[in-house]
Order: sequence, then structure tokens, then C-alpha cells
Amino acid sequence: MTTPDQLAGVRYLVDDVQAAIDFYTTHLGFTVRMSAAPAFADVVRGPLRLLLSGPPSSGARATPDPATPGRNRIHLIVDDLDAEIDRLRTAGLTFHSDLVSGPGGRQILITDPAGNLVELFEPAPERTS
Repeated sequence: MTTPDQLAGVRYLVDDVQAAIDFYTTHLGFTVRMSAAPAFADVVRGPLRLLLSGPPSSGARATPDPATPGRNRIHLIVDDLDAEIDRLRTAGLTFHSDLVSGPGGRQILITDPAGNLVELFEPAPERTS
């Protein structure tokens, strides 16, 4: 069982571990904890540990069909979504959705090089009563 002081982990299956490392560290502020490319890498941002499993990794081999990338997504909180959208567009990234606004905040989806979804989310300002 994960203890409160451990990182929360998510595994993403990727086609190219180095391309995924470059994407997450260059564009989304992750840092590399460990890399065994081309099989595997472990990158972190805050309390999130993202396990990037390439085709030769045991994690990728153990996945049963019909699992496909993009069915779930990681959720990254940002302070200024408009600035992040501008920054990522300038870097040449494309978006998987339009900007969506709701009572809890605003969000937009991008994909990593393997097609896994990443949600960028700006919470709505807290209301004072």
C-alpha cells in the first residue's frame, strides 16, 4: 500500500521513451528520476511519478488487449492556462480538445508523443461568501 509520503504513480505506455522524456521535461516541468531508455523512464512533477514504459519494458508486455493509450489522463494544475496554451502552441504542440470551461475551472487536452492524454487545468477562483 502506498503511504502518504510516497509519490502517486501512473504508468503510460509509450512508443519512444526518449521522446516521452523530452516531451514531459521540456514542456510540462517534469524531472527525470531514472532512465533506462529505450525500455523505461521514471519522471516526476510534484507528487506525481509518471512511469514511461517503452515496448521492451515488462510493464508494456503485461498489458492485455484492448488497452490503448489515451483512455485515461493525468491532470496537471496550472496557474495561468492561457499562458500555458500560448507557450505550448509556440513550441509547436497541438491540442486534442478545445478549451472547456465549467464551474470548477478551465481545461484543455494535449497528447504526448505516444498519444496519451494530458489535461492542463486552471481551477476557478475560490468564491468568498
